[in-house]
Amino acid sequence: MPLNPQALGQALDEDLTLHTTLCRRDAPAFQKACRSSDELVVACTQESRLFAELSEQTEGAVSLDVRPIRFVNIRETGGWGREAAMATPKMAALLAAARLPDAEPVPTVTYTSEGRLLIIGALEDAERAVGMVSDALDVTLMAVGGAGMQARRFPVIGGDAPHITGWLGAFDVRWTTRNPIDLDLCTRCNACIAACPEDAIGLDYQIDMDRCRSHHACVKACEAVGAINFQREPQTHSDKFDLVLDLRKTPAFSQHALPQGYTHLPGGLGDAAALQALIQLRDLVGEFEKPRFFTYKQKLCAHGRNEKVGCNACVDICSASAISSDLKRNQIVVNPNLCVGCGTCTTVCPTGALSYAYPRASEQGVKLRTLLATYAKAGGKDAALLLHSQEAGAALIGDLGRAAALDKSVRGVPARVIPLPLWHTASTGLDVWLTAFAYGASQVWVLMTGEEAPQYRDAVREQMAVAQAIVSGLGYSGRHFKLIEARDARDLMALDAELGEAPAQGVQRRASFAVQAEKRATVELAIDHLLQDSAARPRTADAIVLPAASLLGTISVNKDTCTLCLSCVSACPASALQDNAERPQLRFIEKNCVQCGLCEKTCPEKAITLQPRLLLGEQRKQLRVLNEAQPYRCIRCSKPFGTLKGIEVMLAKLGGHAMFQGEALERLKMCGDCRVVDIYSNPGETKITDM
Repeated sequence: MPLNPQALGQALDEDLTLHTTLCRRDAPAFQKACRSSDELVVACTQESRLFAELSEQTEGAVSLDVRPIRFVNIRETGGWGREAAMATPKMAALLAAARLPDAEPVPTVTYTSEGRLLIIGALEDAERAVGMVSDALDVTLMAVGGAGMQARRFPVIGGDAPHITGWLGAFDVRWTTRNPIDLDLCTRCNACIAACPEDAIGLDYQIDMDRCRSHHACVKACEAVGAINFQREPQTHSDKFDLVLDLRKTPAFSQHALPQGYTHLPGGLGDAAALQALIQLRDLVGEFEKPRFFTYKQKLCAHGRNEKVGCNACVDICSASAISSDLKRNQIVVNPNLCVGCGTCTTVCPTGALSYAYPRASEQGVKLRTLLATYAKAGGKDAALLLHSQEAGAALIGDLGRAAALDKSVRGVPARVIPLPLWHTASTGLDVWLTAFAYGASQVWVLMTGEEAPQYRDAVREQMAVAQAIVSGLGYSGRHFKLIEARDARDLMALDAELGEAPAQGVQRRASFAVQAEKRATVELAIDHLLQDSAARPRTADAIVLPAASLLGTISVNKDTCTLCLSCVSACPASALQDNAERPQLRFIEKNCVQCGLCEKTCPEKAITLQPRLLLGEQRKQLRVLNEAQPYRCIRCSKPFGTLKGIEVMLAKLGGHAMFQGEALERLKMCGDCRVVDIYSNPGETKITDM
């Protein structure tokens, strides 16, 4: 692997010494660095355990709790492959990003488990699983057919398909018992099995009611114990468990991301994956913490107004069923215990009401700017940012690098492709991608490996289509945003070809703005920069038409049907629609519109239509009139109190009603004050004092 310490040092603003075997012969140099209080970055992930042990054994070394060692892989990501000699800028970028401080702590979610485990499945399978976990966990079995052992060593319950809700340490299980045999009373003497003439009773000690012909010989055989009663009413039971192991073919949960603490093994216990799952299950006793991955700002949420649903993107996309609608409060509710941190809700959220907190947007922005600025400083060109998961995605990239070292026909990770690991590949969206492009990335690619929910791939593709439409509309040629799919080593050759795609046209001047906490603010900064950078590029229109998934756009108002009731103004969560206190007007600021659709759904006349687009002129930020009307003046005092069209529509609708005839209909033409005066001054009006 060719290393250029002078070029790397110049890009990183420090003097570097080349070591070839830092974990072996040159270990004293590493130990010397351990005694320094400076940040310590090791460009090797393979020997991270060895380096940590060396540091602990070094006298005078700074404690790892005070100054942790940061590890970064520059070997498989660029050091191996046909373009290794050109990978110095990428190596510099990865080393610079590794020196950045860790993300600031975020609030955490706590789980407490005492090890109460419910195993659901055929009795023989459940009892086999018990033998692997019973020394660490308190086990209860829920039998679903099968044949069990004669000795009853653990509580066994039976019943209809259980209803399970909850998460690690807080599962609520409800089931109904309808079978005549009570498993709590049954002694497994097998007398009922021998007595049954239809063989309707199996070794799970439950009666198959489809085969039973009501001879009830089993009742007599069990008379001494009294475990069988055909007159017993169905009973509903519930219990709490910390963990659930489900051995049935169909899981108790339908969502893609199962709750933590729930393990589903439909294939039984015969493979290595099942054994690994049982080992992990044994360790789930105690108190556990995870980051609270999201922040929610209800004031920015476009989910609902007046119990009408506008934007439902996060509720529909969540693969963990962690987000639900609460229209009484016009908001969503996120269950942090079910949230798995995928961040796709923040990707599709048009307003930024849901934002990703681990890492924060500002921290992600600093990393992007550091990577791309260092890459450019070291002489790199046409950077392609490859976003991947920190486990499956990183493993696949490592496989590609090792394949390139062994097979010269494999390109490996190209020198211009900079891998960036994420907690989840769907956690970034339009704001991050456009910012990376504005910072100097020629392309932004997202690598998905099949671990993601299917709807996440669709959501990322849709959002990438919006980003691509913006960039292409501004005159930048090429394909800038792409979703790459590769599941395992068999897809390496296809991945090799995908990463070898030609560069797309980038910005002439790299942006310097900082990523903001609010998504819309970051998107606006990126768009403003791209508008200025692309000012000299050819454009065919004053507006860019965007796909339906866009969070940018305008609305079209049918002036023939709009009555200027202004119900859309009160429904708009982003202050994009506004009224005018001086005259009947519907006004609009396109920059504020999030395309949530609340105005469209609220309008009683169905006069509003959404139009996703990006307006390129300054008019996008200015207040403009969408519709206005002649005011209707009170027939008594001439004060304007509504619109001519609105009052005429009301009169037409109510004119045939029995309650609005004669004087009552005329009062509809008066302002509120004059109506009161007319009622009390009319001698023909019945008053309560006359009754």
